[in-house]
Amino acid sequence: MQKIHIGFLGAGGIARAHAYAAQSLKFYYNDAAVLVFESVASARAESRESFAENFGFNKAQSVEEFSKNENIEAVFIMGPNSVHFEHLKLALEMPNVKRIYLEKPVCASLQEEKEMKALLDNTGDSVKIQVGFQYLQTSAVREALQFWQAGELGKPIHFDLKYYHGDYLQESYREKRVTRLTPAPDGGAMADLGSHGISLLMAFMGENMQITSALQGGKFNDVPAGSDLFSSLSMVEPQSGAVGNMSASRISSGTGDLVHLEIYAENGALRYSSHNSEYFEYYLEGSNQWVKKMVGSNYKPVTSFPSGHVPPGWLRSMVHAHYLFFTGNDEKAFNPDLKHGLAVQRIVRETADHLSTFRKKYKNG
Repeated sequence: MQKIHIGFLGAGGIARAHAYAAQSLKFYYNDAAVLVFESVASARAESRESFAENFGFNKAQSVEEFSKNENIEAVFIMGPNSVHFEHLKLALEMPNVKRIYLEKPVCASLQEEKEMKALLDNTGDSVKIQVGFQYLQTSAVREALQFWQAGELGKPIHFDLKYYHGDYLQESYREKRVTRLTPAPDGGAMADLGSHGISLLMAFMGENMQITSALQGGKFNDVPAGSDLFSSLSMVEPQSGAVGNMSASRISSGTGDLVHLEIYAENGALRYSSHNSEYFEYYLEGSNQWVKKMVGSNYKPVTSFPSGHVPPGWLRSMVHAHYLFFTGNDEKAFNPDLKHGLAVQRIVRETADHLSTFRKKYKNG
C-alpha cells in the first residue's frame, strides 16, 4: 500500500473539508493510499497550531519552514486566492513533491496566468496538479457526463448554467467573508462560485468557450463595485455553434447551494440540479418523456461504499476528488488538471473586463 506524506498550505474552512475528505478515503476505497499528515502551514501561528492538533498533523509550520520540509510529497494549496500562484511556485520548488492539489481560482491576474502557463510547460508530467473543481466528481454529474459523451443527444444547440447562493445578502455574512469581496478576477461571485460552473460547462462543451457579453447586478456600500455579487455571461462554443448563459450569484435569496445545468441538443436534452443531486434527467426527441436516471452515490466499479442508492452529499464529491488525486484509478472521471484550471481562469479573467465595460456603460459602479 502506497504511503504519501501530505502537507496543507492553509488552515481555514476549506482546509477542514479537505482534512475530512483525506481522512475518509480509507472507508470508501480498498486501494486508497496510506496518508501521513505531515505538516500544516498558514500565516497565523495560532490557527495552524490549532488545526494541526485537531486534525492530526505532525507539525504546524510557517510557510518558509513548510517549504523546506523534505518529507512532504503532496501539497494542498488552500490559502486566499491572491496567494495561490505564489504557493504553487513554492510547492513546485520543493524537492520531493510529486502531487499538488490547487484550489480554485488557480491565480488572480493575467500576469500570473501567463507565468502559470510557462510553469505548466516546464513541469510536464513530473508533478501531478489537480484543481479543486470537486463538483465534477459528484456521482450524478459523473454519470451525466458519460451519458453526454456517448453522443446519443447529438450536437448541442443551447445551454444554461446557474450557481446561486444567497448568504451575501446578510451584512454579518459579508463582514465574515470580506477577503472574498475583492474585485474580480481575484474575488467576486464569478471567481468564487462561477469558476465551478465554468468548469462544469467546459467538461461538457469543451475548453474553447468564449464570452460575448456580461451583466452585473447587486450593490452594497460595503462591497467594491468590481466585486460582482451577481454576474451573468452570454457565451458561445465556436466549434459546435452552441450558445447559452452562465450566471453566478451570492445574493439570490432562498436558493441555498444551487448548481443547475441544462443542455439542449439536436436529439434531446439533459439537466441536473444539486437540489436533487441523486439523479440527472434526459429527454430523447420523439419519446415524449423525461427519463430520471437515479445515481445516488454510485461510483462503481471504483467503490460501492456506503451504497449506490444512498443520496450523495457535498463532501462526498470531495472525497472522490481526493481519491482521483492520490490514485488516478477512475478512467471515467473528468480530471481537472492545471490546463483545465487555466481554461476556466481565462473566462474568469475575461469576465472582469466585460463587467467593467458594463459598469461604465450603465454607471453601475
